[in-house]
Amino acid sequence: MIKITMFSAAETVPGQGVGSAYRELVNLLEEKFPNEFALRFNSYKKTDISHYHTINPTYFMSTFLPGRGRKLGYVHFLPETLEDSISLPRPIKKLFYWYVMTFYKRMDHLVVVNPTFIDKLVNLGVKREKVTYIPNFVSKDTFYPLPTSEREDLRKKQGYQPDDFVVLGVGQVQERKGVFDFIKLAEANPQWQFVWVGGFSFGAMTAGYDELKKVVENPPANLKFPGIVDRSEMNGYYNLSDVFLLPSYTELFPMSALEAFSTGTPTVLRDLDLYKAIIDGYYLPAKDRTGMQQALQNIASDTALREKLSSDALAASERYSADNVAKIWEKFYTEQAEVK
Repeated sequence: MIKITMFSAAETVPGQGVGSAYRELVNLLEEKFPNEFALRFNSYKKTDISHYHTINPTYFMSTFLPGRGRKLGYVHFLPETLEDSISLPRPIKKLFYWYVMTFYKRMDHLVVVNPTFIDKLVNLGVKREKVTYIPNFVSKDTFYPLPTSEREDLRKKQGYQPDDFVVLGVGQVQERKGVFDFIKLAEANPQWQFVWVGGFSFGAMTAGYDELKKVVENPPANLKFPGIVDRSEMNGYYNLSDVFLLPSYTELFPMSALEAFSTGTPTVLRDLDLYKAIIDGYYLPAKDRTGMQQALQNIASDTALREKLSSDALAASERYSADNVAKIWEKFYTEQAEVK
């Protein structure tokens, strides 16, 4: 049995995709491989593999301790993807970015959730052979389509009418997620209902915090900000919505898109090159807010398009199913444990 120690503080701050990805992986390993992998959490006992999911300084220091085994790092972000997420003084930002890459280079091997980041890591000084791509996934036990009657009940509980067209956004409330575009779309379309689930995970350090906070506290009549919602409630939000819209400017492999796919919710994403490497063909791309407006209008008025996008979403969820990704992780961990 391979001993794997998970190092993570991802769930200490709710509402982050990193925490969702971590929880999905832990649940998967415990369910699928109880006799193959022995998991420990934030432990400094001798182990075969130390898998670092977050880059806490205490975890970095632990890499110098004996008995860490093979050190694996999960790359959930790069310095460039943090640029529009947090606002820091330039000297502190420079130091933090240096630390991020120092942590990654300290690892024996890295895992990325998007293949386009392999070249970027190489350009930042990481050897190509030390990086492996393994996609994100979500469990069908957590995210799945609900019967029409349950969907209608959820809409009623949230104050929506049966014929309302509901647009859902999910993620931290920050500039990088394209929340300003989401807000402007809501203001321009009072005939539709908009809801953004997520909060200020980085607090006042969030880029655009002051301006966004004003809107969150006093939104347009057709826009709701329920804040950070427990993961157990998220399946309901996807199911009560007619379309999932993620106007994010940068992502690695958005867990929210996978969650929407798994519920069969028609999905619109900003037309980013990094999506094309992993989920091209399963969503409706939009280059900018004008494109998003047109996409939403098309979905609202075309039942056939809505049904097609729902089918595409479910097809994507099968491609990135827990069973398929489990086989990849089993092979990866086994090979890493054998490296001397």
